[in-house]
Amino acid sequence: MKTIPYVGVVPRKYRSYIRDKAIERARTRIIVAGNDPRKLSQEDLEVVVREEEDKIKGSMKEKGVMAVLALLGLNLFI
Repeated sequence: MKTIPYVGVVPRKYRSYIRDKAIERARTRIIVAGNDPRKLSQEDLEVVVREEEDKIKGSMKEKGVMAVLALLGLNLFI
């Protein structure tokens, strides 16, 4: 049997865009917290960037669901 390709795979172009945005947000978050990004270890930086990636992906999913509901004429805020 043929395997079904994983539906959630995001093309490389979008993954790199999300990663770049997450790095920018992580850098801003670290600076606002009063730390220097150059003084943090690679592991700590990766954790912060991963958290920002998850936030971006969650936001994209939420906006996608809202767009579908809007197309169907449903409103969650009534």
